[in-house]
Amino acid sequence: MMSSLFTFILVLQALVAAVMIGVILMQKSEGGGLGVGGSPAGLLSARGAADFMTRATTVLATAFVALSILLAAMASVGRGGSTIDTSLSKSAQTSGAAPSSSLTGPAQQAPANAAPAPASDDPLAAAAAAAASREAAPAPAQAPPAKK
Repeated sequence: MMSSLFTFILVLQALVAAVMIGVILMQKSEGGGLGVGGSPAGLLSARGAADFMTRATTVLATAFVALSILLAAMASVGRGGSTIDTSLSKSAQTSGAAPSSSLTGPAQQAPANAAPAPASDDPLAAAAAAAASREAAPAPAQAPPAKK
């Protein structure tokens, strides 16, 4: 029930925003924002305050802010406490080295004399140890690229 009410209010807020944008764009520019410049019969006069577009903008802006506050309150009440799942970090530490991606090139076998990575709280320690063992091993000879 709460989800459908939240969705309804969210759609209502989107409609209010769209109508408010239309009303603001239809208003006649009178030589400056907030009555700065132009004639003294600007925004703060009786004629300016009584204008339909000005009142419509005020009502729509108030409705938009009220709906925003209501949506924020509904979103915060609907959320419960959350816990952090650390199962992935534990499995990465126990696996030893990070798997090589097929995008980085062919997979290279670790040398047989390489020591296993020490257990650490750092999730990147295994990858650093694997990189260090690759740097210590001699690079395989590569054939020159074939010319077409």
